[in-house]
Amino acid sequence: MIWPIAQVARMSGVTARTLRHYDEIGLLPPARIGTNGHRYYEEHQLLRLQQILVLRALGLALPDIGRILAEQVDELEALRSHHRRLLAERDRLDTLADTVARTITELERSRKDGAPMTSINRPENLFEGIRPAQYMKTLRDFPELAEAVERHTSTLTEEEIEAGHRERTAQMIRLAELLAAGLPADAEQTQTEIDTQYRTLARIRPATAEEYRAIGRSCVDNEHWRAAYEAIAPGLAVYQRDAIEAYATTRLS
Repeated sequence: MIWPIAQVARMSGVTARTLRHYDEIGLLPPARIGTNGHRYYEEHQLLRLQQILVLRALGLALPDIGRILAEQVDELEALRSHHRRLLAERDRLDTLADTVARTITELERSRKDGAPMTSINRPENLFEGIRPAQYMKTLRDFPELAEAVERHTSTLTEEEIEAGHRERTAQMIRLAELLAAGLPADAEQTQTEIDTQYRTLARIRPATAEEYRAIGRSCVDNEHWRAAYEAIAPGLAVYQRDAIEAYATTRLS
């Protein structure tokens, strides 16, 4: 059976423009191109598209996906490998959700009773499921910024890395409190919090307005980031994205 590009786009949720781009970079050539210039796909191409979308959902960049697909031979074994990746990612996200839920519960108890958070006795508990690798996967879309962050991270001690995790978690929770208070994304208090986040990044390398907007969009588009934000508060990923968009427009453009 053969499917035209428009039908493949409808079935997969991928735009025809994206499918043509995949063809142009050699990632997903169609089974054939008709005399009218339209692309047509068969079962083999649909299976390959499924693998591309699975690997994209796991946070891999297109060049990495191309290398993985070029190295694999057996489609069934490739699917088994992707399945193992998805199960591992599910477990990681479950761990992340549990970590954030525990932190929220302890923060609520601490603020109510005035008692210290018990997880601070083992601060590594705050960061189960949150690791720099997921952050770097997203920054690969911005090579100059990614290189600066990676170079900076390589100079940090383990204690400094963990301190950075703690600060990022605290920033997410502070932003969630502003969201819960009903403040719009462009409110002064919210923008002050975003300014703090930007200045933290700027100590490594100032981001351009477009780079910072793209990072904001990744809070929603990147599965790992979105899960981390949504585990703290529903709607937080979109709130962070919109707040960064407002900041980039008013202060960086």
